[in-house]
Order: sequence, then structure tokens, then C-alpha cells
Amino acid sequence: QVQLVESGGGLVQPGGSLRISCTASGSIFSIYAMGWYRQAPGKERELVADITNAGVTNYADSLKGRFIISSDNARKTVYLQMNSLKPEDTAVYYCYAADQHLYWGEGTLVTVSS
Repeated sequence: QVQLVESGGGLVQPGGSLRISCTASGSIFSIYAMGWYRQAPGKERELVADITNAGVTNYADSLKGRFIISSDNARKTVYLQMNSLKPEDTAVYYCYAADQHLYWGEGTLVTVSS
């Protein structure tokens, strides 16, 4: 089993930046990718970005250039740097990790509002 703990969410003003992180623990040796999804109120969960152990990244087209995903493989931690935030980025951001299974964190709320 893999446990995921997210941190760093909160309230930020439009145009601001925020970094959220997620650390995996437990049976982490087979994890080959980690990433982020988000779910806004009344909407379906959508991919934000993910990154493999080899450092290959993948982004939602609409977020390229504003969001940056990175990872620390030694600490099994993934980060999401979010810049130029907009009110429509308000959502619960969920971390995931993949080996032969898919594991999810409980989510961290990001609110973009003045």
C-alpha cells in the first residue's frame, strides 16, 4: 500500500503563486509516476500534470506555461508550482501515484480569490 499526503493548499489572490506538494510513503519502490488532478465545484476531476521517474512530464494543454511539476525521487515527493493563478483554478487538488495500482491522496484545497 501507498499513502499520499498533500500539503500547501490555501487562499491566494488572482495573479499570485502557490506551490503544493505530495509525499508518498509505504510500499513506494514500484512507483513509476506521480501527478496531480483537480476537481472544481460542480465539475469532473481533470488531469493537471504528471511526471515519471525518468522526469518525463505531461501537462493539461490549458495549463502549460503556468503550472510546473517537479519531483524529488529520493523523497518520493512531487511538487506543483502554480503561477499566474486565476479564480477558475480554484479546486481541490489531488495527488496520485501509480505502480500496478493507482493511489490517491485526500486532496488539498486551493482557492483563488480576492
